[in-house]
Amino acid sequence: MATQNTGKKLRVTLVRSAFGRIKAHKACVTGLGLRRMHHTVEVADTPENRGMINRVAYMLRVEEAA
Repeated sequence: MATQNTGKKLRVTLVRSAFGRIKAHKACVTGLGLRRMHHTVEVADTPENRGMINRVAYMLRVEEAA
């Protein structure tokens, strides 16, 4: 199933540590491209990325990228 690329980006920042979290949550953080605390990445606004963000929302700060 192909996803539509609307060109929207989200700026995601890791604000809480992934240390001691369950394996699935660590995998979501890694899948988003976050490596360390206060690291910020821009990811495409796709359903797959939204799902990972929703799962670990308690550790992230999310903004729309300009």
